[in-house]
Amino acid sequence: MPGKGDRGDTDLEPEQMRKVFIGGLDYGTTEETLEAYFERWGDIVDLVVMKDPYTKRSRGFGFVTYAHSEMVDEAMSHRPHKIDGREVETKRAIPKDEIENIPQQAMDVKKLFVGGIKHLEDQDLQEHFAQFGNVVSCDTIVNRDTGIKRGFAFVEFDDTDAVDKVILHKKHEVKGVRLFVKKAVEWTEVKKSKDGYRSRGGFRGGRGGRGGDDYYERRGGGGYRDEYDGGRRGGGRGRGG
Repeated sequence: MPGKGDRGDTDLEPEQMRKVFIGGLDYGTTEETLEAYFERWGDIVDLVVMKDPYTKRSRGFGFVTYAHSEMVDEAMSHRPHKIDGREVETKRAIPKDEIENIPQQAMDVKKLFVGGIKHLEDQDLQEHFAQFGNVVSCDTIVNRDTGIKRGFAFVEFDDTDAVDKVILHKKHEVKGVRLFVKKAVEWTEVKKSKDGYRSRGGFRGGRGGRGGDDYYERRGGGGYRDEYDGGRRGGGRGRGG
């Protein structure tokens, strides 16, 4: 396993799989404090506390990038985290383009929409998604009149982190069937976000009004932008040379 600062490792997993968003930081929390806290769960290769470009003051959130995705799993398993006397929000850093059409109110969900399931059974889906977390339920939707499968299902976990982990993995294939996965957004939230219209209904698969460009700064877990690039922008510190 490479040590801290070893940026020459060509076997590193994609950065998005190794990055954690930390929101709700005290404005006095420094990068040194953040590093000292999170390094207990693994080797940190990059870290940044985002700052205002003009005042240089902390914006109250940051990112930690580990050497391996298993270290992210370990850090997430120890939630909640408390730094400088404040409980902070810790989430996997999901790129903005993965969730840009999801309303802000529906970001923290435990339910997953799975489309294109074809002939797959609930058990097939349960076995596949169990690798990402504890599956509470798996329901294939059928036509009430004919009993014929409608081609999609909902998988529910006991933790929102499992859903984020599924989204980050992007490609999902079961028995030769390529699945389409999205966060299961409650239809009422979609309508409220899109045009203010309230309606009744179940869930839709990750469609709806735009979440807002600054969502990640305000809540976390919803799409970091190019203002942060591996600690090389916004005052962040890379590791090693």
